[in-house]
Amino acid sequence: MTSGRSGGGGNALAPELARAMLGRMLRIRLFEEAVADLKARAVMPGATHLSIGQEAAIVGACLALRDDDYLTGTHRSHGHPIGKGARLGPLMAELFGKANGVCKGMGGSMHLADFSVGSLGESGIVGGLMPIAVGAGLSARMRGTDQVCLCFFGDGAVNEGVFHESLNLAATWKLPVVFLCENNGYAMFTRHGSTSADGDIAGRAAGYAMPGAKVDGQDVEAVHDAVREAVARARSGKGPTLVEAVTYRYCEHSEFGGMTLPTYRDAREIEDWRERDPIALFETRLASMQVLSNAEMAAMRGEVAEEVAASIAFAQAGEDPVPSALFDCVYG
Repeated sequence: MTSGRSGGGGNALAPELARAMLGRMLRIRLFEEAVADLKARAVMPGATHLSIGQEAAIVGACLALRDDDYLTGTHRSHGHPIGKGARLGPLMAELFGKANGVCKGMGGSMHLADFSVGSLGESGIVGGLMPIAVGAGLSARMRGTDQVCLCFFGDGAVNEGVFHESLNLAATWKLPVVFLCENNGYAMFTRHGSTSADGDIAGRAAGYAMPGAKVDGQDVEAVHDAVREAVARARSGKGPTLVEAVTYRYCEHSEFGGMTLPTYRDAREIEDWRERDPIALFETRLASMQVLSNAEMAAMRGEVAEEVAASIAFAQAGEDPVPSALFDCVYG
């Protein structure tokens, strides 16, 4: 879906796109709230990393893609395939480590992949999927398609060597890749300004002779507009773009189910960002524009809640992988 605002000097929003934006943001939010609850009750194994608060950056970017385009993600992984339209049941089952999971229970929370929606994978290695995104762009070029790869990464990845290598190669070969930094201000417990002499991530694009754009990551329309332009540029053969979406995660770095984490930010900071909740902001805009009524939005939230509940039931009905499955999906 690449069409968006229409008429009114960019003030109008197509109803179909508006519903998709809200629906997918709600799917991420309610899915991850359910995951947080399951973790708190020790029902779900392992650690998870939630993107609650970052939904607009994910959905705005993903809805600028076509169905056959690719994406790569990060360790904060659930939102990306959901933003691209993945089914919730197999994703939830994967978090439970079940054989009916999207990766047959072998990946878990930080290593989701869903080829049915173009999600090539996610990784606990910071910046680890950036070269994969460049490879996907090269593949599209060599196969003669006009597909694009959207590469998600966090602010912590911009100080990794793989960031330089990936942007440099993509720019040199003018590959169809959009690099999307979800800048939530923290790499685990460390503020971005403590590790970077220059906080302007989008400004780094100049060093690779590519455009850079910095957008409000709590504004789904702003993200969509910036990424849509970058996608069009990539699809036309003009090469990559770096987009920095300034956003915030409301939860801790990870959810371990009751583990005490270090204090590294104050409550006032979190509350200030909660006042700019991306879903609440967008719902207010839709109501004021009379695109959706409050009743319609409430009904949509209820439908998504039912979908999330069904995904949990699907996961809990799944079987554990059999030991012999260790030999599936590997080269012989």
